[in-house]
Amino acid sequence: MDDMVNLNLTKTLLIVYHSMTGGTRQMVEAAARGAASEPTVRVHLLPAPAAQAADLLEADGYIFGTPENLAAMAGFMKDFFDRTYYPALDRISGRAYATLICAGSDGHNAARQVERIATGWRLKPIADPLIVCTHAQIPEAILAPKIIGSDDLKRCEELGAALAAGMSIGMF
Repeated sequence: MDDMVNLNLTKTLLIVYHSMTGGTRQMVEAAARGAASEPTVRVHLLPAPAAQAADLLEADGYIFGTPENLAAMAGFMKDFFDRTYYPALDRISGRAYATLICAGSDGHNAARQVERIATGWRLKPIADPLIVCTHAQIPEAILAPKIIGSDDLKRCEELGAALAAGMSIGMF
């Protein structure tokens, strides 16, 4: 019977991100580590400029990671959504997603922007946006390389693991 049925049970988690000072990159890499702990989930980590609509269509779930720049998602993330929104519209409905935000003070507006786009795509959030606040408020601190603390990285890793586990068992 095994010879008669060749089912591909592997799911793909696409992680699209932008990071200028390294904070968001650390967060998405932690989420990718967590997701990679699920043997039936393949993690595809892509910088926003490289991500295409075909990547969205081939994936079963998503994590979107962005810094909050001037109370908005990063421009490269906005560009990614602008380039892929209509080609993916009505073709990825019902898939699960999560959001990671690296913010200097708040992060909620960037999270709202991602949520509005995901709502238009009819994606299902698996958790509230995970926002890490670096408290960078002066130009030197804002532009400086970021170091995300181990507790926050653990939360990112747990989010990636939870999304992958849910995808693996068909929960989302």
